[in-house]
Amino acid sequence: MLTGGQIGFVGGGNMAESLLAGLLRKGLSSPGRLVVSDPLASRRELLSRTLGVSVTPDNQAAVRGADIVVLCVEPQVLDDVLRELSPSLLSDPLILSVAAGYPLSRMQNHLPSATRFIRAMPNTPSAIGEGVTAMSLAPGVSSEDRETARQLFESVGMAVVVEERLLDAVTALSGSGPAYVFAMIEALADGGVLAGLPRSTAQLLAAHTVAGAASMVLEQGEHSAVLKDRVASPGGTTIAGLYQLEQRKLRATLMSAVEAATQRSQELGKTENHHL
Repeated sequence: MLTGGQIGFVGGGNMAESLLAGLLRKGLSSPGRLVVSDPLASRRELLSRTLGVSVTPDNQAAVRGADIVVLCVEPQVLDDVLRELSPSLLSDPLILSVAAGYPLSRMQNHLPSATRFIRAMPNTPSAIGEGVTAMSLAPGVSSEDRETARQLFESVGMAVVVEERLLDAVTALSGSGPAYVFAMIEALADGGVLAGLPRSTAQLLAAHTVAGAASMVLEQGEHSAVLKDRVASPGGTTIAGLYQLEQRKLRATLMSAVEAATQRSQELGKTENHHL
């Protein structure tokens, strides 16, 4: 499990910072058991100052002796990083990668002596502990490894296990999804301004409305269509608005956005350049 083990982070960007903060906040690790490598002195200084973790510019130093290695680098540089790390991974640590579109088989090819790989797709709300992470497990991963990874990623939200072939769809839905929701919040707020509300009030109402509606779906466990119907009274304001959403194909547009992002993720997975 997590507590007591050494964890090495390769890459100290935003996702690494979110995971480090989550581990410390949940008491799953301590600063003395966390080592982070990053080429930027400014990132190393920030992580050391705000979280108290050990930092280094040396990737090999970050993983040497680690029980768990978390790869938080861009996928286009991961080939080089794995070749660099290979001589230092002597104890067969559990390797967790959050590099989008970088397959398990490619990691295994670069680290033939390692046997325990998990590929994960967390999303940006992890920064506030409200993220969701999908994990795919390589053959050879034990139930204990799976539980360790689950604990790590649930320190910043919730985690689910999916087959690796579905990670492109995960990337399109939960990975890119926050951007779709931000666009919807902006549009709702713009509608409020159009109807006469002050911008700050419209923004607050829109954001809390989306957050509250999402919480109802999660906490009440009912289909979103049932919850929608409860708001829409006969001949009322809500059904008039919903009619316009249907006329302008909001649902089909969102479905198409996920479909297009899935296809793009599949394309990028075949190249060396990956962007969410």
